[in-house]
Amino acid sequence: MTSQSQGIQQLLQAEKRAKDKLEEAKKRKGKRLKQAKEEAIAEIDHYRLQREKEFRNKQTNVMGSQGNLSTKIEEQATETIQNLTSSYHKNMESMMKKLLSTVCDINPEVLPNFR
Repeated sequence: MTSQSQGIQQLLQAEKRAKDKLEEAKKRKGKRLKQAKEEAIAEIDHYRLQREKEFRNKQTNVMGSQGNLSTKIEEQATETIQNLTSSYHKNMESMMKKLLSTVCDINPEVLPNFR
C-alpha cells in the first residue's frame, strides 16, 4: 500500500510540476505577446512619424509655391484695379460728354425708307 501511495504522491507531484511549468509557459507567452505588441506599436509610431514628416515636407513645397502664386495674383489684381481706377478718372469726363451729346442732341430727319 505504501508503494501505491508513494506512486500516487509521485503522480501528484509530477502533475503539480507540469501545472507549474504550464503556468510559467503561459506567463512567458503573455510577456512575449505584450512585448511584441509594444514593439509593433513603437514601429507603427515611428513609421507614422516618418510618413507625416515626408507629407509635411511635400506640403510645404507645394504650399510654398502656392503662397508665391497667391502673392503674385494679389499684386496683379491690385495693379489692375489701380489701372482701371486711373483710366476711369481720366476718361470719365469725356465719356459723360459723349453720352450726353448722343442722348440730348437729336437731329430729326426723314429716313430714306419713308415714302
